[in-house]
Amino acid sequence: MAEYIQIPTPAGKFDALAAGPEDGRPVLLLHGFPEAAVQWSEQLSVLGGAECFAVAPDQRGYSPGVRPQQVADYRMEELLGDVLAIAEHFGWQRFDLVGHDWGAAVAWTMAAAHPDRIRTLTAVSVPHLDPFGDAVRNDEDQHQRSAYTQAFQSAGAEKALLADNAKKLRQIYYPGVPQHHIDDYVQRLTEPGALTAALNWYRATRLGGGQIGPITVPTLYVWSTEDVAIGSTAAMATADHVTGPYRFEMLEDISHWIPEETPETFTRLLLQHLVSHPE
Repeated sequence: MAEYIQIPTPAGKFDALAAGPEDGRPVLLLHGFPEAAVQWSEQLSVLGGAECFAVAPDQRGYSPGVRPQQVADYRMEELLGDVLAIAEHFGWQRFDLVGHDWGAAVAWTMAAAHPDRIRTLTAVSVPHLDPFGDAVRNDEDQHQRSAYTQAFQSAGAEKALLADNAKKLRQIYYPGVPQHHIDDYVQRLTEPGALTAALNWYRATRLGGGQIGPITVPTLYVWSTEDVAIGSTAAMATADHVTGPYRFEMLEDISHWIPEETPETFTRLLLQHLVSHPE
């Protein structure tokens, strides 16, 4: 079972879940929007039992202790700084990095910017950011799938998502997310300032960003065919942007919420990836 911990960093204290021996193989798991560390519950349990030290933080804005108010505080460089600060706290020189959705975007960027720190990368749902950006701009299917981001960036997004007992927020999780997780996420995001902080990840993308370049570390990318947000164009093109060992897994008839909808399949793939790259 995972235990609740807090991780002190210069930015504040991150809430987190952790499992396994502290001297085990370090694995950091980054959640996406609009979720929290609890999305990794199944993976934490298995990783901890496999002699890994698995840590899943509630990321910037999701942890009450790290919830700055300025949009600029949610730029990618700040998110990368959080990853490095968490690793510094535990004394990790190298670690395995796993990310889903926005967590995958951070993980891709981290692996590109600091390959010396990453033993392996596992990205779930969101593809390499370079072909993804190209697809959003040039592929009509992906452009339409990503149209929701403009609504999330708008000033009225919080009110719209939380109206009528958070009806639209709850709809985001269907299908795939267990009801008890949905209830947990909605409770968290209805706390004062929490949803604004989560949406600021989207708003901060207006403030910069560019090509991240090729990935040299061993990489597993898992994508699902029923993902309403991520089409096949960038998913298939990701292979062209990884120069290190690469494995692509396409899950049929699974939605965007891979770690929660099909935890056994995903966790098996993750463990295989870790075992295949012990050093």
